[in-house]
Amino acid sequence: MAPRQPVQIEICVDSIQSALAAEKGGADRVELCQNLFEGGTTPSAGLILGVRRAVRLPVYPIIRPRGADFYYSEAEFEVMKDDVRLAREWGVDGIVLGLLKRDGSVDAKRTRVLMEIAGPLPVTFHRAFDVTPDPFKALETLIQLGVRRVLTSGQERTVLEGIDLLAELVKRAGKRIIVMPGGGISDRNFDKIRRLSKAREFHLSASGPVSSAMTYRNSRVPMGRELRASEFAWSATDPEKVQKVVRTAARSGN
Repeated sequence: MAPRQPVQIEICVDSIQSALAAEKGGADRVELCQNLFEGGTTPSAGLILGVRRAVRLPVYPIIRPRGADFYYSEAEFEVMKDDVRLAREWGVDGIVLGLLKRDGSVDAKRTRVLMEIAGPLPVTFHRAFDVTPDPFKALETLIQLGVRRVLTSGQERTVLEGIDLLAELVKRAGKRIIVMPGGGISDRNFDKIRRLSKAREFHLSASGPVSSAMTYRNSRVPMGRELRASEFAWSATDPEKVQKVVRTAARSGN
């Protein structure tokens, strides 16, 4: 019997602190974002360069000019082209993107343009996939384009809710494209998701609360909108949570 391929763990990070924690925990790769409150947008130049200097892990920045939907104007598309070009110049290891047409189908034409700019860099199609009307047709389109992997929750709020579709996508994909579950995965449910989906790569944040080190705190002046997190706490990747998932993944790869 051929040996099983090792399971890989991708951690979604939005800071150097989280990237270092992902590496310390034994992750295989990081997806680099900013603005995780809106699902992640393109990280700044300083963050990309800082993470590249800080960790040895492969770094895949997301190329997403704003939150909300994935149908972009011509101006937004020009921004995406520039961001892919610059990210490649800055030495990233892969690109994460997702573009749809008005009807929700994969925008193959624009995706191909960005992939050509990315050159040899592997491309992940992110959870824009989860709002396509026909996931099986979308999967075949991405395979034809030569996309390396697709990140998906199985078109549900969480991977566990979408596990039936995920398992079918993994089966249909075979070795043609990597189907990477992501959305609500934690160290507590990882093994169940791995067994049910039969996937070999997984995406999670493994985050926990971090409290500000500031001793003076003026709570009368919020820096965000009314629906907001505390100004003196945030979430960051927890290396211990990453380690738990990595250890479980290592056992499943044997």
